[in-house]
Amino acid sequence: MMYLVLTAMLALNVSAAILNGYTQVDDSLHATIETMQDSNAETYATFKAALDKNPEKTQEWYDKAMEVKRVSDEFFEYVQTFKDDMVLLADGKKAKKDAKVSEIGKKDDTNIPAQYAINEGNAAVLKEKINRFREFLIKFTEEVPGATMFHEEMNRTFVTDDGTNAEGEPVTWENMIFHEMPMCASITILTKLQNDIRHCEGVATRLLLGATDAGDLRVNKFNAYVIPSANYVVKGTKYTAQVILAAIDSTQTPEYYVNGQKLNSNGIYEVIANTVGVQKITGRIGYMDQQGVMQYLPFEREYTVGEPTATISNTDLNIMYRGYDNPFSISVPGVSAHLLQVKCEQASITPKDGMWIIRPNANSPEKLAIEVYANIGGTPALMGSHVYRVKNLPRPDAYFEINGVPTEDTRIPRAQLINPKNKIVASYGADGLVQAKFEITGFQVKLPTGASISVKGDHFDTKALDAIKKLKQGNTVNLMYIKAKGPDGKEIQLRGLPIELN
Repeated sequence: MMYLVLTAMLALNVSAAILNGYTQVDDSLHATIETMQDSNAETYATFKAALDKNPEKTQEWYDKAMEVKRVSDEFFEYVQTFKDDMVLLADGKKAKKDAKVSEIGKKDDTNIPAQYAINEGNAAVLKEKINRFREFLIKFTEEVPGATMFHEEMNRTFVTDDGTNAEGEPVTWENMIFHEMPMCASITILTKLQNDIRHCEGVATRLLLGATDAGDLRVNKFNAYVIPSANYVVKGTKYTAQVILAAIDSTQTPEYYVNGQKLNSNGIYEVIANTVGVQKITGRIGYMDQQGVMQYLPFEREYTVGEPTATISNTDLNIMYRGYDNPFSISVPGVSAHLLQVKCEQASITPKDGMWIIRPNANSPEKLAIEVYANIGGTPALMGSHVYRVKNLPRPDAYFEINGVPTEDTRIPRAQLINPKNKIVASYGADGLVQAKFEITGFQVKLPTGASISVKGDHFDTKALDAIKKLKQGNTVNLMYIKAKGPDGKEIQLRGLPIELN
């Protein structure tokens, strides 16, 4: 019962810092979605102009682009309904439609996501829609030259594969996303999915537009574009964008101006992102028309800068143990796991099966900080850190193991006690918060006659077995001075184990 209470307390212990972090990431993602929707609208407008100019060449690709828009809009709205239904289930009459994380009352609720998504079967439907959307966009761009990289991006972005937990046991995709996750985390993940939908919709549409090969249209119409390397950047990292003039004449070099600054001829604009929130860049592109008169095309674009944030959780406890493989689930919203780097002084760190195994050294201090970095734009950026207490492994108890299963019963049948397959083991029990492997190195057998027999290892030796065979039912054998060596290499003495012959 105490274990269940502690588990519940740990599940509810979602700090204000984590809630605030998810709030900021969700707000930033919403701003990015608005920016991408504006960019996609410009692409559709360009597509329509190409259709009006050359319908015979463009109609087929334009129809495909409209189908991409229709499917993307339907999927986007489905995810929004998914979010609205979860918020309604959490906040009831106070729930707000299209609510951001900052507008949700029960941000830290860890039951609603699993109830709605897993218990009611909605996560399985969402998973199927993700797979269908991925395959739809790949199929619709199969005939487009140069779409291979986009197909690879789709397979990386919309992943619904099952995984494993820290013990190597299989875990479904649904459980990885929604099981024991606070509302703020699940809603942010779904907002990230909406962000990916709009991003991939835009890439697919631009690929289809490029496939029209309507060069006669582009050379007769000039447009200014800003192509960012990313629409979401972290404070302290670079925002990089290329400013280009569409259908530029190769015999002349345009002039680029951004925020009053003239750029070099390659049109690359870089600035250190030190201010959090939506940032705006404005400028103009100058080109020489056929009459030799300089013309200028203005442009304007927004990008989002978010606060560094990371999610760090110890899947066993809120502490780490020396010499023990402590499994951690570490993630950064919006950042792929392969771009993460984890640091912790005086500890070994190993990625394994989607987890991070952190093993503090035997002489590590009482507190260690775990730092998480993300490779954003080629530069590692600190996303968050957390200090954990470090302790030695707690002392386990001694049990008599029968047929590979430790028993808590101290009344053991003589036949089982003298069975050479059975042995003494050290364990925290089935309800232990950690499960570490200990090796019994020796113990003493105290007989009812007062005699003692020293035994090496975890099995009764021949001398001890012969003595036990002579005892009567009801006699008690006391196992004393039991020594065990843990994964940290330290040998400890366990409490004695009295065994009554049954």
